[in-house]
Amino acid sequence: MEDRDWLILQVLYEQKNITKTAQALFISQPALTARLRNIEEEFGIKIVYRTSKGVHFTPQGEYLAKSSADMLFTLRKIKEHVTDMNSSVAGTLRLGASSYFTMYMLPKLLKGFKQEYPHVEFKLTTTWSRDIFNLVHNQDIHIGFVSSDYGWQSQRHLLFEEPICIASASEINLKNLPKLPRINYQTDSLIKAQIDKWWRENFSEPPSISMEVDKLSTCKEMVVNGLGYGIMPSMIVNNIENLHKIIITDKEGNPILRRTWMLYHEDLLEMNIVSAFVHFVKNMDFPKLFLS
Repeated sequence: MEDRDWLILQVLYEQKNITKTAQALFISQPALTARLRNIEEEFGIKIVYRTSKGVHFTPQGEYLAKSSADMLFTLRKIKEHVTDMNSSVAGTLRLGASSYFTMYMLPKLLKGFKQEYPHVEFKLTTTWSRDIFNLVHNQDIHIGFVSSDYGWQSQRHLLFEEPICIASASEINLKNLPKLPRINYQTDSLIKAQIDKWWRENFSEPPSISMEVDKLSTCKEMVVNGLGYGIMPSMIVNNIENLHKIIITDKEGNPILRRTWMLYHEDLLEMNIVSAFVHFVKNMDFPKLFLS
């Protein structure tokens, strides 16, 4: 079987539909059907049967489909190891990052690394920090950048930390905060829990949410235009003049911080491409990179 055959089985098992699988893999339905027939002939079994409600796997086909993830993982590791036997830094680096880090820092970081190592390519996944954590744990990616601490037990490096602040276009009194319009945005659950805990410690009534937006950057623009206040990491608004900021603190008066980490497995440092990237990242000045 070819690598693509294992991928076909994996996607077909997820989709349970020939048309959707063909579309996902950018191949025609006849070509997909032909590949399935070849796999069946190779193993001498029936893999799937089709009904009006979609594709159903035989027991043998289900076993092959469930084995496809392991096979694809093994094949990828073999290819990476063979590539790494060359002393040069080359190949594909698989990364995962939170949306915040991806938007404001990762493009400049990857550009700098690419200039130093032109034979490196990137495969990037952008999602929530909790999902990045799982991707690193399962070695679906080499390195992850997260904005929350989920208790990573292998190698991690603190990239930077920033206070969380209340930002508004006009000066506000904290006592009046529950009555003022607040702009909420989707964020990682641990960051949200930090902010919610601070609120409960300081107010006996819920906030007055005027807007629910999808991204932190959208929230910032709403705040800049005077449509309400937002509670957000301070770096995103530090360079905006005439914007009022109040750092929120815990009961002991310490600023509540959001920390951004780089996560990876130590054994992956044996790969030239991973070792070079980790070293490159550790030497970056991220607050300066953010403002550049």
